[in-house]
Amino acid sequence: MKFVKSQMKQLIKDNPELQTRLSSLIKEHDLEKNFALKALYHSQVAEGGKYQLAYQALDLPKG
Repeated sequence: MKFVKSQMKQLIKDNPELQTRLSSLIKEHDLEKNFALKALYHSQVAEGGKYQLAYQALDLPKG
């Protein structure tokens, strides 16, 4: 599974908890949004993270 910025943005948009975590990462570590998105991906999605299934579902073809 690989990081896709548009999927990660959609996942965050759909999850208030992730929105809060993203804001916290940006403020606490003085990160640019793109780096914070990747950090959140690696901590919450990749390698069986809490949001892995929701992230993968965003990649499924619509129809």
